[in-house]
Amino acid sequence: MSITLSFIIACLTQISCKKMLSVPTPDTSISANNVYSNDATAISVLTGIYAQISSQRLTSGGVNSLSLLPSLSADELTLFGGSTNVTYGNYYINALNSSNLGYLDFWHTFYPYLFFANSAIEEISNSVSLSVPVKQQLLGEAKFVRAFCYYYLLSLYGDVPIVTGTDYTLNSVLPRSPKEQVLALVVSDLKEAQNLLSDTYLDATLLNPTTERVRPTKWVADALLARTYLLLKAYDSAEVQSTAIINNASLYSLDTLNGVFLKNSNEAIWQLQPVVTGWNSPDAQTLILPATGPDGYAWPAYLSNTLLNSFEPGDQRKADWIDSIAAGGITYYFPFKYKLNSLTSPVNEYEMVFRLGEQYLIRAESRLQQNNTSGSTSDLNIVRARAGLPNTTSSTKEDLMNSILHERQTELFTEWGSRWLDLKRTGSVDSVMNIISPQKGGIWTSTAQLYPIPLSEIQRDPNLTQNPGY
Repeated sequence: MSITLSFIIACLTQISCKKMLSVPTPDTSISANNVYSNDATAISVLTGIYAQISSQRLTSGGVNSLSLLPSLSADELTLFGGSTNVTYGNYYINALNSSNLGYLDFWHTFYPYLFFANSAIEEISNSVSLSVPVKQQLLGEAKFVRAFCYYYLLSLYGDVPIVTGTDYTLNSVLPRSPKEQVLALVVSDLKEAQNLLSDTYLDATLLNPTTERVRPTKWVADALLARTYLLLKAYDSAEVQSTAIINNASLYSLDTLNGVFLKNSNEAIWQLQPVVTGWNSPDAQTLILPATGPDGYAWPAYLSNTLLNSFEPGDQRKADWIDSIAAGGITYYFPFKYKLNSLTSPVNEYEMVFRLGEQYLIRAESRLQQNNTSGSTSDLNIVRARAGLPNTTSSTKEDLMNSILHERQTELFTEWGSRWLDLKRTGSVDSVMNIISPQKGGIWTSTAQLYPIPLSEIQRDPNLTQNPGY
């Protein structure tokens, strides 16, 4: 790892421990002019963000924890009874409050990345030293990162402050902005990113094509825009974005079930390259259970009976993407999408962030909402066929919608909070969680679908209000 990259990651780690809406720019800020005086150091700014995300375990409270904590909140994972982590328990029984989050909250995860994205946007835009293609690609990456952060902040917290600059005196007193304004910024950033980002994957210099799918391209902006339009119920626009990716058959195709999560999979739209020596994906480190079974912290959860029972007979995803171990007379089932969790394993798996299978399901839902039943059914059946399942028997719009949502449940389980976000997006969170939460030992309240803003942030910013119910 280069000295510059190490420095960037150190900065990210340092600032992530602070309160990002009010932290002053550090003296060694990456927004200093010298960092943007040449292509290599400027590239390291964005590389540092990807490396930081990739280096974190699911239990660290980083971005990757989206594959653990929302899955605990929903109906995908069961928390091990011997877990000593109180915060895991509060996510699990939907009993969070503003002061019991520990270090496991996404507010203090995403706002540091927003700070660096905003700094990069400002400095790259003003730079006269960067080569034109590198400047364009980096600006597109920074716009994408900002949209990515706000998409998840909005999905987890609802209305959030819009921070688009680096002046801490302004950022420290920002109120929450309405959901509509946040989504408008996400769409605007992604549209700009589409025009700026390369349509081919680029190497570390941003000048040459590569087979590594680890830097954002135009296509990942399309993918996040498709998700965003689905959230906005702009179904015609969501279909356009997903279709653009699906039609790029020279670059993307559905892989085999055991090939999906390999590095540079045909299905990968964007992956994160492992940066911790000897390890593959963070998901494998935390979700694959050891022979001794789950424990109090490192391997805190296993698959719920609700998820296990949702698979249809003959679904090969249950056979290929789920495994089990017997420990203490109990059989525990765990996600096995990623297979390599040994420190000495060769690096053959990359963390998948966006993939083609999701885009087929986005288009299926978008087409259905536009009353294109045949097109919707076709997309759904493509995903089902890969899983070894027959064509859907659903024919009415209501049944077909339920089938699509069921397919999302069995296709995207434990991937970046998809299930938790789907329950909220589709308005089914109360009906599902009123049943699930008591089974987990909790009492469901509708306000629990939004996570609480950390108390320290409420106390620091006089204009910041808490979510209802907290």
